[in-house]
Amino acid sequence: MLELKQWPIESRSTIRGVFTDIDDTLTEHGQVSAATVGALAALKQAGLSVMAITGRPVGWCEPFAKTWPIDAIVAENGAVALCGDDKLYLQDAPTRQIHQKRMAEVTAHILAALPHARLAQDSAGRETDIAIDHSEFHRLGDADIARVVQIMRDQGMCATVSSIHVNGWFGTHNKWVGAQWVLQALLGRDLQAELSHWAYVGDSANDAVMFEHFQHSIGVANIALCAHQLHHLPRYITPSERGAGFVEVAQALLAARASRTA
Repeated sequence: MLELKQWPIESRSTIRGVFTDIDDTLTEHGQVSAATVGALAALKQAGLSVMAITGRPVGWCEPFAKTWPIDAIVAENGAVALCGDDKLYLQDAPTRQIHQKRMAEVTAHILAALPHARLAQDSAGRETDIAIDHSEFHRLGDADIARVVQIMRDQGMCATVSSIHVNGWFGTHNKWVGAQWVLQALLGRDLQAELSHWAYVGDSANDAVMFEHFQHSIGVANIALCAHQLHHLPRYITPSERGAGFVEVAQALLAARASRTA
């Protein structure tokens, strides 16, 4: 990973939009600071599109989609998009209903196999996935996390590990698929065709698929905690952790745009 300051200003100046993770990328101790919200607003004011994409449930995301200065939040690892009061689903209603029944069965299997495991406290707001807490309010060790992932995958689910949860769902989507879908659905734009003009900011294992595809990928400094688990690392890393690191990314982008118009 290169230091953020090594990101060429010529590349930064052509960025049209930013996708970002939320937990431990925008947040610190579960909160989004005024400085981070200000950075989001500054990017929007400068004319960039800004979309958050997260493993958090759609119910948890709804108030933030209405109040944060962003274009959209894509929740549940690419399955649901929120744009203000509008909610869009990647899967149709009959498919979601079938998957919800199967997810309940897998949840029961996990909790029987690991009685000390706990569902994430935000589970009531989930519609298309399940989440096991490993670091937010309840701790699981690496071996237990790996066991949860294996059970999910053995049952035919996709499974990823964020900085706080193990998420599992039925379907072929992920953050990368969700990012392409939401950009087409909301703005009528082809992410693949304009990928060189977009950046991604993240911090954990479930961001690896985004780091793989985005040539302008940035990890906030706390990604060092899980770098050994990632098959694909971000190209750049910020000096600071979490929300402060995101602010540094925003400042780098804004400085590049200012130099272009100077």
